[in-house]
Amino acid sequence: MNKVMSSASLVLAVLLCATPTITHAYSSDSYMHEAAYKDSLNRAVGGKPEAPGYWVNNAQETLYNILKAERKVAEAKNVIMFLGDGWGVPTITLSRILKGQAVDNVTFGEEGQLHIDTFPNIGMSKTFCADAQIADSACSSTAYLRGVKANVGTLGVTSDVRLGNCNAQNVDTNRVSSILAWAQAAGKSTGIVTTTRITHASPAGTYAHSASREWESDVDVPLMYRDKCSDIAAQLILEEPGKNINVILGGGRQKFLPVDVTDSESTNGERKDRKNLVELWKSSKNSDVNATYIETLNQLLMVDATKTDYLLGLFSPDHMAYYHDQLGDQDPSLTDMTEKAIQILSKNPKGFFLFVEGGRIDQAHHNNQALRSIWEAVEFDRAIKKGDDMTSDDDTLIVVTADHSHAFSFAGYAARGSNITQIGIRLGNDLKPYSGMSYANGPGWQPFTSGGRHNIANDPIHNVTYQQVPLVPLVSETHGGEDVMIFSKGPHSHLLAGVHFQSYIPHAMGYASCLGSGLTFCSENQGNSANINGLSISAFLALITNLIVISIFMT
Repeated sequence: MNKVMSSASLVLAVLLCATPTITHAYSSDSYMHEAAYKDSLNRAVGGKPEAPGYWVNNAQETLYNILKAERKVAEAKNVIMFLGDGWGVPTITLSRILKGQAVDNVTFGEEGQLHIDTFPNIGMSKTFCADAQIADSACSSTAYLRGVKANVGTLGVTSDVRLGNCNAQNVDTNRVSSILAWAQAAGKSTGIVTTTRITHASPAGTYAHSASREWESDVDVPLMYRDKCSDIAAQLILEEPGKNINVILGGGRQKFLPVDVTDSESTNGERKDRKNLVELWKSSKNSDVNATYIETLNQLLMVDATKTDYLLGLFSPDHMAYYHDQLGDQDPSLTDMTEKAIQILSKNPKGFFLFVEGGRIDQAHHNNQALRSIWEAVEFDRAIKKGDDMTSDDDTLIVVTADHSHAFSFAGYAARGSNITQIGIRLGNDLKPYSGMSYANGPGWQPFTSGGRHNIANDPIHNVTYQQVPLVPLVSETHGGEDVMIFSKGPHSHLLAGVHFQSYIPHAMGYASCLGSGLTFCSENQGNSANINGLSISAFLALITNLIVISIFMT
């Protein structure tokens, strides 16, 4: 053992003197294809595993890096929040293996690395909503963007607003502002990026107040309420804070165009109120600012960020294409959009807030398309790396989390290095094969035959469009209720370590970036240089006051 530790110390000493930079052949303009994954089907399972000393040296290096890491406590000039919709723990693990095998070509796959694995602070989020154990993307977005738990299906409102209650939606005290609105109030630039409709529940959580996430355009609002409650698309273009967002990139073009207007893809809009929200957005911008509207990948690449103040990109009539189909549809990737957004927003000397959603991870899961969802998660991680590479840990807080998980699991006893879609070596008790990736419910269900459950032996299990066979038949697979991960780095990112209510997240981001009406790093340190065990005098006094109030109520 002493020899092993001596060897570990020697390797560590070398690492301290010159730690190599590890790079991967995964350029920002590269596109992964299904063929890349199929090539990995021939990967030899097994092979020579790492020597015991490898794990010791790896652990010692990791320990050293953690101990030497500086806890950054300056103001976060910029905040980027990456939201993986439906990005549960099994999805994270499988995307790491897939990336290792098909992108980075590591020996087995499991020892590969996602970019989020390099983040120094990790926590967990409790995702339940005010009226439900398992969250949807609307009540959860209200929590992680606005700081309160709300009811399922509602956006940007308190739990006093029940689903579909238009009158309650319009009560000012029922509306809750978002961290994006806090950033605008502080003079920062703001942006939202997603692969779903820009009016979908997660991105809409940054700007909308709605009693129903379904009210995305005027035709989605019940006829009796159309004169009383504005739809989500109209709120984005015509109301604050939506109309002041600098960068808006995603899908959902139909929600913004009248029924008699045809877009560049020969698709008619759906608005019956005849409002052309794209034209209204253009006309709302003053002549002294540069505002650009785009619909294709090529147009996005041609945008000169140095000369662009406002950018609206609606790349699809509905949701944007899945990753493997984006080139054919002339849709940009999430990484493309993230890069352009940061280029534009970074020009503001006061900083920016950017929300980036990998939205189609969730939708592939709903369709029981596990491999497709995992590829979307790999692309999500690539966008995170792009955002991290373009910013500095000294002034940018990056937070990566999910709104909820899925009824999805990764189980069985596959050998190390196995392709993630491979049928397990072991069989079920019925002597039929099973996949390591499985769903509790969903649309991929197959009826039992006289021989029992459906035999997947001859199914196209390695196709990105293949639907895993779930346990229970449902039109759409459901969300999962377990906690989700929070990865963070940058100023005050340590505040997000630990287990928290999902509604805590924007308060921590607001503290770090001096935004909102709650406790912030700036307000806490104004005129306070003294600290008690790392806690400023003002924070210490506030804590004591809260404890006194709590004790009074408890007695």
